[in-house]
Amino acid sequence: MAQASLYQQVLDPANRANPYPLYAELRKTPVTREADGTYVVSTYEEIVALLHDPRVSSDPRSRPGVAEATASPEDSLLLPFINRDPPEHDRLRELAMRPFGPPQSPGRVDALRPWLAGVTDGLIDGFAGKNRIDAVAEFAYPLPVAAICHLLGVPREDEPRFHHWADATVEAFDPTTGTFEERQRRRSEVTRELGEYLNTLAEARVRQPGDDLISGLLTDTGPHGPMARTDLLNTGALLLVAGHETTVNLIANGLLTLLRHPDVLDRLRHEPDLSIPLVEELLRYEPPVHMLTGRSTLADIDIAGTTIPRGSPLALVLAAGSRDPHRFPDPDRFDPGRADNAHLGFGNGIHYCFGAPLARSETQVALSALARRLVNPRLVTDPPPYRPNPALRGPRQLMIEFDAVAP
Repeated sequence: MAQASLYQQVLDPANRANPYPLYAELRKTPVTREADGTYVVSTYEEIVALLHDPRVSSDPRSRPGVAEATASPEDSLLLPFINRDPPEHDRLRELAMRPFGPPQSPGRVDALRPWLAGVTDGLIDGFAGKNRIDAVAEFAYPLPVAAICHLLGVPREDEPRFHHWADATVEAFDPTTGTFEERQRRRSEVTRELGEYLNTLAEARVRQPGDDLISGLLTDTGPHGPMARTDLLNTGALLLVAGHETTVNLIANGLLTLLRHPDVLDRLRHEPDLSIPLVEELLRYEPPVHMLTGRSTLADIDIAGTTIPRGSPLALVLAAGSRDPHRFPDPDRFDPGRADNAHLGFGNGIHYCFGAPLARSETQVALSALARRLVNPRLVTDPPPYRPNPALRGPRQLMIEFDAVAP
């Protein structure tokens, strides 16, 4: 029986709690080829170069064998902008950004901070009378869900409905759950279901627009607006799922890291402004997204002494790149004061995380409030149980104990 490659070991759930020693071994050979033809890239400079290379495609139809599986016009319309290449990607992303952030809506995310603080404190108030909680189920999950639903205009009572859709979509990103083609088919089915729900929501906003993102996309008077209904549904589905799932991991990974570094937790308790550089270091040290596996090459690409042939699938191991000692001194040390922290936690290039400002804000507010209000918090189990997904890595459960909840 052939020995498992380093990348196969990374994918093995048995190594989910600490993949970083495997990443260090991967970096010794920046580009490696797997038996299935996937090229695994693990070093910072090479990952950044590929994320900026126009010869790298994010469109699944660029991969051999996938074009046939998504040949119908209906399947083509199910692709959100993160799965498209320029110029379509650029046009759709610009439309999506107009009601969400700068330069058209520069204050939307910042204006959410008081609301986020209120939701955060409400969740922590719910811990009163307890001395043990699951910080994932009772805090890290409900906060981002409430935030993205609030932004999109999804009624609070409908939040539980898309839990299934989110889980199914996240599973489709997990390279251990089937071939790329199989995962694309499952993802398309979920997108259709979620799209039907969002279409009902959009119809209501046509009749009565509000101050939410869906209304903004429907009523955009810019040069390329408003967004076509199919693109709007795909964008809404993307934001509902991606807008909370990665932030759940970021908050949970952040709390876990702080509990492992009580000196930093104590500093945050007394220095609220520390939350800004602290979250940047978390995105480098314990990121929510560990790898991108949906890219492929449109031409032969020479990199790090290897020629990656046209049509090859890529696995860009962002978390390995963010601990590359050639880019970050002492990379395995958690250091919120780290200078020049150009991490890969939100990716890079034209597909840089659309929701980065919101994720940053949510995590800064969340971790600051937990540090301030939980008295003597401590881990019950370390390491905690992890979700099986190697790409979107975070604790499945994070049991913590504390003595009291401060007002």
